[in-house]
Amino acid sequence: MTQFVHLRTHSEYSLVDGLFRVKELVGQVAQYGMPAVALTDESNLFALVKFYRACLSQGVQPIIGADCWVKGSGSFGRLTFIAMNQEGYRNLLELLSLGWLKGQDGDYALLEWEWVVEHAAGLICLTGATEGEIGRLVAAGQTDKADAVLDKYHELFADRLYFELTRVGLSGETAFAQYGVQAADQRQIPLVATNVACFREADDFEAHETRVCIHDSVTLDDQRRVHRYTPEQWLKPQEAMVELFSDLPDAVANTVQIAKRCGVELTLGTYFLPEYPVPEGMTLDEFFRQCSHDGLSDRLKAAESYGQTLDETAYRERLDFEVDVILQMGFPGYFLIVADFIRWAKDHAIPVGPGRGSGAGSIVAWALKITDLDPIEHELLFERFLNPERVSMPDFDVDFCMEGRDRVIDYVAERYGRYAVSQIVTFGSMAAKAVVRDVTRVQGKPYGLGDRLAKLIPFEVGMTLDKAFEAEPQLKELVENDDEVREVWDMALKLEGLSRNTGKHAGGVVIAPGKLTDFTALLSAEDGSSLVTQLDKDDVEAAGLVKFDFLGLRTLTIIDWALRLIRETQGEAPVIERIPMDDSKVFQLLSRGDTTAVFQLESRGMKELIRRLKPNSFEDIVALVALFRPGPLQSGMVDDFINRKHGRAKVEHPHPDLEPILKNTYGVILYQEQVMQIAQVLANYSLGGADLLRRAMGKKKPKEMEKQREIFLEGTGKRGIDAKLAGSIFDLMEKFAGYGFNKSHSAAYALVSYQTAFLKTYYPAEFMAAVLSSDMDNTDKVVPLIEECRRVGLVIRPPDVNVGSFKFSVKDGEVIYGLGAIKGLGEGPIGQLIDARNQDGAFTDLFDFCRRVGTGKVNRRALEALIRAGAFDSLNEPRWVVMSSLEDAIGQADQEARNEAVGMDDMFGLGGGAESQLGSGPYQHHRGAMRWSERDVLRGEKETLGLYLTGHPIDWYADDLKGLGAKALENLERTKDTVRVAGLVVGLRVIRNKRGDSFGIVTLDDRTARMDVTVFADLFAECREKLTDDSLVVIEGDVSFDEFTNGLKMRANKVETLENARKQAASGLKIHLEMKAPEFTETLLSKIQPHLGGECPIVIAYNAPNASGEVVLGEQYQVHPNDTLLLELQELLGQDRVQLEFSART
Repeated sequence: MTQFVHLRTHSEYSLVDGLFRVKELVGQVAQYGMPAVALTDESNLFALVKFYRACLSQGVQPIIGADCWVKGSGSFGRLTFIAMNQEGYRNLLELLSLGWLKGQDGDYALLEWEWVVEHAAGLICLTGATEGEIGRLVAAGQTDKADAVLDKYHELFADRLYFELTRVGLSGETAFAQYGVQAADQRQIPLVATNVACFREADDFEAHETRVCIHDSVTLDDQRRVHRYTPEQWLKPQEAMVELFSDLPDAVANTVQIAKRCGVELTLGTYFLPEYPVPEGMTLDEFFRQCSHDGLSDRLKAAESYGQTLDETAYRERLDFEVDVILQMGFPGYFLIVADFIRWAKDHAIPVGPGRGSGAGSIVAWALKITDLDPIEHELLFERFLNPERVSMPDFDVDFCMEGRDRVIDYVAERYGRYAVSQIVTFGSMAAKAVVRDVTRVQGKPYGLGDRLAKLIPFEVGMTLDKAFEAEPQLKELVENDDEVREVWDMALKLEGLSRNTGKHAGGVVIAPGKLTDFTALLSAEDGSSLVTQLDKDDVEAAGLVKFDFLGLRTLTIIDWALRLIRETQGEAPVIERIPMDDSKVFQLLSRGDTTAVFQLESRGMKELIRRLKPNSFEDIVALVALFRPGPLQSGMVDDFINRKHGRAKVEHPHPDLEPILKNTYGVILYQEQVMQIAQVLANYSLGGADLLRRAMGKKKPKEMEKQREIFLEGTGKRGIDAKLAGSIFDLMEKFAGYGFNKSHSAAYALVSYQTAFLKTYYPAEFMAAVLSSDMDNTDKVVPLIEECRRVGLVIRPPDVNVGSFKFSVKDGEVIYGLGAIKGLGEGPIGQLIDARNQDGAFTDLFDFCRRVGTGKVNRRALEALIRAGAFDSLNEPRWVVMSSLEDAIGQADQEARNEAVGMDDMFGLGGGAESQLGSGPYQHHRGAMRWSERDVLRGEKETLGLYLTGHPIDWYADDLKGLGAKALENLERTKDTVRVAGLVVGLRVIRNKRGDSFGIVTLDDRTARMDVTVFADLFAECREKLTDDSLVVIEGDVSFDEFTNGLKMRANKVETLENARKQAASGLKIHLEMKAPEFTETLLSKIQPHLGGECPIVIAYNAPNASGEVVLGEQYQVHPNDTLLLELQELLGQDRVQLEFSART
C-alpha cells in the first residue's frame, strides 16, 4: 500500500544543488515501490522530457513541478508549484519563462506575485516550509504578517494550497511546525510532508555540499557560508517518512492525494510545424508545388545561359516525385521556411553554403535554392534525405558566413515572431580536468595541487577520470600514495559529469507554430540577445518543435573576404558559383598537394593522399572527402581506388549491371548511395527500401541483416542472378556499407573545396590574406600560413600604418600584415588610426601620427607595439630611431592637444609637425640612438606578432648547421644511414603508448620545410626539457618511408640543443685580425675571459701587409663557444671576422 510520495526532489539540473542523475532518481523511486515522484528542480524544467520518459519506462507516475522564488512584501521566499493538469502545465511554463526573462537576478529567477496570480490556474502550491516567506516571517517572530501571507495564498489557490512541513534538521523547523499545524487547522488548509531530496544516500551529503560550494565559489570550511542543506535530505523510503511524521499522519497521506490529483500528459514525438504564409486563394500544398516548379524553371534557364543543356522532362519527373513525397509526409512548410531565410540571406549579401549532409540529394532543395548542387548531375539520391518508407523530419544543416549568421537568425525571429523563435540550451558538465580543479579549490587545498593533477589528465575528447587513471602512471602513483590527492580524486569521481551550467547551442534554432511557451519554458541568453529553450536539442524535438540548424562556416567568410579583396585590388571578382569546374590549373595545384588553406584538403595526411590520387575531375574531389577517413584508409579501399584510377590494377565490377553505378569510383563501393542503387538495380528494391537496407547494414544487427539478405536474394533470384554471386555481392555491400560515406555531403563540401582551390590558384594574395585574417587571433595557425605564403612566392609585408587595415590586406600583389594581429593593440585604436588616415591622408612620421590620432586614443603601449611590429617601417626610418623619438612625439602631441583645448594658436610654429621641423627632420636628435641588432628586431616581432616575420633565428646559424652536417629538411631522402637535421621546435605532441609510456612527436622547422620527428619513450624522458617552443635542436635519426602518408618519417636516436652540439663538434674558434693597436689585445681578452674553461681552441688568423699566419692559443685560452661569446666578438670585430670551425663528421 502506498503511504508516501516524494513531492520535492532536485536533480543535477537544478545546477545550484542536486546530485541525482534523472534515471538514478526514478530508478530508486521504483525500487522503493513508490508509484509516483515529483521532480521540482530549482526554477527550471531542464530535465522535463528526460524525467517524463524515465518515469514511463519504470512504470512510475511523473509529477511535474518546480521550486520557485516569489517576491513578497519585504523579501522573497520559496513556493513549489506542481502542475495538476494541462492548464497548470502551460501556466508553469509561462511562470518559469517570466522568471528568467523578466525576473532574473544572477543565478535565480524571481517571480512577481502578480505573475503568480495571473497563472495560478491548474497549479498546486506548497508553501515552501522554512524557506518560504511564511517560514521566514515565523522565524522572525512576525506571525501576524505570516498569517496575512498565508491568507493571501489561500485566497488564490483555495483547495490547491498545502502547508508544507520538513524535518530534515534545518533551523526553526520545530517552531514553524507548531505555527503551521495551528494556522493550517484554523483555515482548513491540508498539511503536506516533504524531504527536499537532493541525493540518494545520507553518505552523499559531503559530495552534495562540495557541489553546492563549487556553484557558490566558496570553500567548504568558509565560516561565512550559509548552510542550507543537511545530511537528512536523502531519498528516504516510505517507511522512514511515515515514521518521521508519525505524529502528523495526514501530512504523509496528503502526498499520495496530491499525486492522485496530478495527471499531466506530454505529447512527445509529434511534430508541430510553423505555418508558412501563402498567397490568398492558394493552399500551402499548391503554393509549394508552384514554387518548386518555378524554381526549377529558373535553374534550367540559368544552365542554358552558360551553355549547359539539361533534360527538362527528367528533371520535372524527379521534381514531381519529390514534391508528392514531401506533401504526403506533410513537410512543405519546412522546405518553404528554409528557402525563405536562405533567400533573405542571399538578398542581403550573406554568403550561404552550397549544402551540407543528405539534403543536397533533393532536387526540390536545389530548385528552391536551398542547395547549389544539381543532384541529377552528381547522382545524389532524394531517399537518402527523406524516405517515404521511414517517416522522420527532414533536417537541413545550413552553413552561413560567420559574420552574417546572427543577422539571419534575427530575420527569422522578426518574420515568425520574437516569442516563436528561440535558440537551444546546452549544458556544461563537470568534465575531468575541471572537476579536479574545482574540488581542490573548495576543499581549501593549494591551487598548485589541482593544477598539477589537471595537467596530468590527458587532453583527449571523451577523457574521464577513470581513463586518465589507467593511462597516466604518474597520476595513478599520486592518487595511490598521497592522501590529499586521494581525497580530491575520490570526491571528483562522485561529481564528474554532473551538469554545471547552461550555454547556447552553436547553431540550433526552433520555430514554433505560435508561442514557444506552449511547448517549453524559456531562458534568456547571457547577453540578453535571444531567447533560449529550457529543453536541449533532443528534448526540444521530442516536445514537437522543429529544429533548424544555422551553422557558421568559417570558409564561407574566407571566400567572402577574398572576393571583397579581389574587387578592391582588381576591380572585378569572379562569380564564385559560376567558376569553371574543370579548370586544369586548379587540378594541377591539387595534384601537387599545395592545399594548405584549401577547405577539407589541408591536413598533412590528406595532402599525401591527394598527391597519390592526383585528382583531375570534380568527382575525384568528392571521392577524396569520402576516402579520407579511418575506415577506408585502414581497409585497403584507398589503395584499390588509387591503383585502379591510375591503371595499376584492373577495374572490375561485381556484376555488369553495376558498371554505371560504380564507374566514377573505379568499381569500388565508396558511397552509401551506391549501396542503395545496387539494391535497386540488382534486387528490385525501391530506393526507400534500399535506404532501410543501408541503415540496417550500418547498424550491423544480425537479425535485421538476415531478413534483408533474404529480401535481396529473393529479388536477385527473380532477375536470374546466380544465388552464390548474389550472396557475395551482398557480403561486399555489407562490408563497404560500414565505410560508405554520404555522397550528398561529400559533394557539397567538395564544391567548397574546389572554390577555395580556385581562389588560391588565381588570386593567391587575396585568398591567403583572407585566410590569415580569419585566424589572426591564433598564432599557431598564422605561422604555417605565413610559411605557405613564402613557399608560394608571396611577399608578406609587416603591418603598415599607411596602407594596413584591421585585417590582412593586399597591395600591389603583396600581403600586408593585419594591424588587428598586433598584440596589445585593440580594435578601437586601429579604428582611430584608420579614421585619421582616411580624413587627412598618409602619415609622414611618428610625430604627425601622434598629433593626428591622439595619444589618449592610441596609448604608449600601443605605439610601442606598432613600432616593434614594423608598422612604421614604410616611413623609412629604422625602428630603433622611431622608438627613441617616441617620448618626444607623445609630449609634442599632448602639448598641441592642451593648446588646442584652451584655444591657443601655434603662433611661432614651434609645435608643428614634420613640415615645421628644420634640418634633417623630426628624428635628427634620435639617429644616434643605440642600434637594434637583428635579434632585437626579431624579438620585437615575436613579442608583438607572435612570430618572426622579417627573418628567422635559424638564419643566424646557417654556418654552424653547415659545419655540423645538418641536412635541410626539404632535401631529406629515404636512407639506411643516420641523418642529422636541425631546426626550431615549433610544436610538440605528447602521446602515450599502450604501456602508458609517454613519447613525443616534435615538429621541426628549418625554414626550408617542417617535419615531424618521433622521439620514443626512453629518449623522450631524457630530452623532454630540451624540446621547448622556439628552442634550436640538432637531431640524429633514421629516415624511412611512411606508408600511411606516402611521405617520409623520422625516428630520433639522439637529441641535442644546438649549443651542446656545437660545443662537442667545434674544432676551433677562428678570429681574423689585422693590424691593431697593442691595447686591443686587452679588449679581446676581456671578451674571452668569462667563457674560458671549455674545450674549443682559439685560432688567431693574422693578416698584415708584411706578415700573415695562424696562431693557436694555448689550452688556458680554450673556450665554451656559446652564443654570448660569438655575439660579443662579432660586435667587436664584425660578423665575417669570427667563425666556428668544425671537424669532419665520421
